[in-house]
Amino acid sequence: MASRLVLRIQERYSKLTAGEQKLAQLVLDRQDDILTHSATEIAEMAGVSKATAARFFQHLGYADFNEVKLQAREERNRTEPYELSVTNSEQMALGRTIGAHLELELKNLTRTFEELRSDKVREAAELIGEAPRVWVLGLGSEEGFARYARLLLSRLRHSVMILGINQGSWAEDLAMTGPKDVLLLITLPPQPTILKAILGYAKTSRLNVITITDRTTMLEMQRSSKVVLPCHVASFALGPSHTAVGSAIRLLALTYASVAGKSAQQRAEIVGSIHEELDDLS
Repeated sequence: MASRLVLRIQERYSKLTAGEQKLAQLVLDRQDDILTHSATEIAEMAGVSKATAARFFQHLGYADFNEVKLQAREERNRTEPYELSVTNSEQMALGRTIGAHLELELKNLTRTFEELRSDKVREAAELIGEAPRVWVLGLGSEEGFARYARLLLSRLRHSVMILGINQGSWAEDLAMTGPKDVLLLITLPPQPTILKAILGYAKTSRLNVITITDRTTMLEMQRSSKVVLPCHVASFALGPSHTAVGSAIRLLALTYASVAGKSAQQRAEIVGSIHEELDDLS
């Protein structure tokens, strides 16, 4: 999180031009994008010129955008260890290990939901409500979360399916998709090469893509998604943390239940009664 940049913006916001204020608001909303995108890309996202972006950072007291990015990277390295080497267990007491893990997971959850926009969550839920079918996709480590999302949503609405559940069935599954279907994509970097082709097909077929991802790839995924729900996934080791991702999936399902109202409640009750009839949860 580029906290020093935020402080400078807050201090000088009223003195910025209208174009610079547009850029300032984008930076405030998407602070981590400073680390992953160029000044030109950020200017394009804000709808201002590259020259406006250059003046904006100079008005904040920076020599250029590279200085901004360097400062943001230094802050991140001090506060968000996305991947640190694993310490020998003999060198760290178990209580300290648990405490550090808990602190980082709580930070991930807090930052995710402080920055998550409620209007975007509701927009995603409404797209799910209007969709003839909902397809859920998670590749690699996110496959289990796709199954979790499918389970939650299928308790609330019909026609919720996992895309590519059978190995080698991408073409057959994609052939069943259609306009206004929703593709709920759960993905963290690095993305497999096939994802680009799947998203290309989804765009041509007019699917509405909802993506749950991390902050560093948010802007990239916005190019192919109707709604992006970014999560903080900082971790000490073993890849990114999925704690906030799982919680965001549940929030999306709860928001959909609120949007759908009685129909979602009725379906949940029917599913519950079928479980009782099958006696498969005892």
